[in-house]
Amino acid sequence: QVQLVESGGGLVQAGGSLRLSCVGSGIIFSINNMGWYQQAPGKQRELVARITSDGYTDYKDSVKGRFTISRDNAKNTVYLQMNSLKPEDTAVYYCNTLPTWILNNRNYWGQGTQVTVSS
Repeated sequence: QVQLVESGGGLVQAGGSLRLSCVGSGIIFSINNMGWYQQAPGKQRELVARITSDGYTDYKDSVKGRFTISRDNAKNTVYLQMNSLKPEDTAVYYCNTLPTWILNNRNYWGQGTQVTVSS
C-alpha cells in the first residue's frame, strides 16, 4: 500500500524554524527523486525543494538559503529544514516523488502538514 505521511508542521513566529518529515511506504525513496511542495491559501501547489536520487538539491528562489532538503534512505524519509521562516511561507506542505506518484491513474498525495508563520 502506497502512503506518504508528512509531519512536523505547526505555528511559529517569523524568524523561527521547523523541521518537516515525510515517511513513505510502498515507495522506495532511494531510487526516486523526491520533492517538497507547498500550497498556500488560494494558490496552486508548487515545488519548493527537490533532491535527486544521487543527492543533488535544488530550491525555489524564495527559499534558497533558508530551506534545506535531505533524505535518509535507510528510514525511507525525506526532511525539510525550514529556517528564518516568513509569513509568506505559510502553506500546507507535501512531499512526493518527482514526477509525482501516480496511483489509480491519478496523482497521489498524502495529507500534508500545515505550516503557519505569524508576523
